[in-house]
Amino acid sequence: MPARKLYFEAIRVGDELPALAKAPVDRVQLSRYAGASGDYNPVHVDEIYAKSVGMPSVYAPGMLVMGMLGQLISDWARGGQLRRYNVRFIKMVWPGDTVVCKGRVSDRHGSGGRYFVEIDLWAENQKGELVMKGGSQIQLFYSLEDENRQRSGQSPIVVEVPRESLVVPAPAASAPESASPAPAPAPERDRDEEDDEDDEDADEPRSGASSKKTAPREKPAAKTASLPTAKKAKK
Repeated sequence: MPARKLYFEAIRVGDELPALAKAPVDRVQLSRYAGASGDYNPVHVDEIYAKSVGMPSVYAPGMLVMGMLGQLISDWARGGQLRRYNVRFIKMVWPGDTVVCKGRVSDRHGSGGRYFVEIDLWAENQKGELVMKGGSQIQLFYSLEDENRQRSGQSPIVVEVPRESLVVPAPAASAPESASPAPAPAPERDRDEEDDEDDEDADEPRSGASSKKTAPREKPAAKTASLPTAKKAKK
């Protein structure tokens, strides 16, 4: 029986990948991973050393959890090509923790005979706490017919697929202008400007207005020298 294969035409944005629950992490697994990866950092395999640097015990390497998420992708995207895979470490995984890997199709698009899907990935522990998140891009054949054509040396099936995404675009900056905003209050004029205008208008005769205000902004010279002078001491 041929292995199941995944084709672009059968995928929809929002589809969830079957969750992958791994067996609880134990110290034997950590030792085996250290030997397989060549990462012999003692904080992952030496209990005494881990406690000496302030850890409650040894803990799983982040790359081990990353490999678990990678297994989720490889099991789901049979027949696809992994084009991008990235993760961010969120929380440590300790011996006894159960890691559950999950994913969801967040984007799909295709042009020129090449078809891609974007996958949101994350991993949780047995408490439902997020321990890792990331994403990947998978390239797929459009259909079984498309795969057969390309493998026989023929041109691919070309279907223009506009981008479909779960991401909601941010509203444009000018969107709030659609509602009629309240008129902005007129800027307060500086008192100096008002006084200057009064000075300019003072040259013109005013009916029923006093013309005493000739130079209100000019500081009187007497005021600057109005400090009390020292009195002569009486003899």
